[in-house]
Amino acid sequence: MNPTLLIVDDEKHTREGLRASLEDSFDVYIAADIAGALAVLEREQVDLVLTDLRLGAENGMQLVDAVLARAHPPVVVMMTAYGTIDTAIEAMRRGAHDYVTKPVNIDRLEILLQRALRSQKVEKEVHELKQQVDKRYGLERLVGDSAAMQEVYDTVRQVAPTRATILVQGESGTGKELVAQAIHALSGRPKAKFVTVHCAALSPQLLESELFGHEKGAFTGAGERRIGRFEQANGGTLFLDEIGEIDHATQVKLLRVLGEERSFERVGGNATIKVDVRLVAATNRDLSKMVQEGKFREDLFFRLSVVPITMPPLRVRKEDLPVLVRSMTKHFSEENGKPLRELSDEAMEAVLAYDWPGNVRELRTAVEHGVIMAGAQKIGLRDLPAKVRSGGGQAGVAPGVSFAGGAQSAERLNVEHMEDVLISQALEQTKGNVTQAAKKLGISRRTLHRRLKEKEKEKEKEKEKEKPVDRA
Repeated sequence: MNPTLLIVDDEKHTREGLRASLEDSFDVYIAADIAGALAVLEREQVDLVLTDLRLGAENGMQLVDAVLARAHPPVVVMMTAYGTIDTAIEAMRRGAHDYVTKPVNIDRLEILLQRALRSQKVEKEVHELKQQVDKRYGLERLVGDSAAMQEVYDTVRQVAPTRATILVQGESGTGKELVAQAIHALSGRPKAKFVTVHCAALSPQLLESELFGHEKGAFTGAGERRIGRFEQANGGTLFLDEIGEIDHATQVKLLRVLGEERSFERVGGNATIKVDVRLVAATNRDLSKMVQEGKFREDLFFRLSVVPITMPPLRVRKEDLPVLVRSMTKHFSEENGKPLRELSDEAMEAVLAYDWPGNVRELRTAVEHGVIMAGAQKIGLRDLPAKVRSGGGQAGVAPGVSFAGGAQSAERLNVEHMEDVLISQALEQTKGNVTQAAKKLGISRRTLHRRLKEKEKEKEKEKEKEKPVDRA
């Protein structure tokens, strides 16, 4: 089966000539203008688009943007006269694969088109491979491309196959349990049990029994022998959440089971039980500070933190917000039987400005609220929780920046600073492709263009201010 090619040119003899020359290698569709091209794309699965930059009174660049904004865009190759090569290069910066100059050399064009197809195939294979790898590593539930999250992924991949005890640190709601599950998925024992204990939810006596089990009659109410979580997790992974809440007596017993012998006794029992358990612990507290205060054993702290992993709070990785929001809107739309809607530009700006003290957990709640409340084609600002709309989370001031204009001025400037950072990162990651950068940011291309123009004007004003005044 031949790949499909859409040729767009307002000159009939050109598009018909190209079709006749290329139809042995491609299933060719033709269109004379942007509307015709988009109509073909709506009804046919197209692999390649070959378009002229000048389509009568229309600008072929508009077609490039429209094609590349599709969910699964075909490869775009431009045709241009010699005098408009700069425009063709601009189209490549926006995401077009390559360009050819008129008059077109058919042999070179066919080679270029085949090469573009191979490039697209490789990109798809790499993307699919990454998805398979992430699934294998249990990372598919962790979302984010920021440098802070990449560091987490790298550490998980490196340490998960080992037997090392892992301490996952971070604020509440940052996804510490997801990291523990990812470690288990890559541990070499993914089919074994993943057992979770929330340490803060149990009294010291109940926690000891929960972890190590008890013998019949060990204490009032112990009517029969009970197998503890260490035994249940034998051969698998035990995740101890909120490890900083355990009492000293349990710390001592836990220290022993983390030793070389990996053994313990049930509460009220004498028999030594050995287990093969991978331990991952998590805390939102500063254990090193607790050690200094005498609230946590130093030797246990060292045993637990053979490899520490710190989950970054959402406020320091705001570049991940657009992709997190898209993932969550899809999930909650399906879960609640609602049509899939994206956030309006105004709503996304509020999401980016808010500080998210509850981290990803709070973001999930806010997005679900928006999905449920949305009545229009997009999730608007009014569909978000009130504190997100009003910017209730106080954004942290960027290091090294001082403000003399009061709290409101500081907040405004800090939001603008964060917006500049996010835009710069998005453009860098997409190699200057404005359309793709806008998609990453979760805003329209028009909004991003407007912000870039505003920033350019601001820079020009600053340059004017810096010019020396001629007082002659």
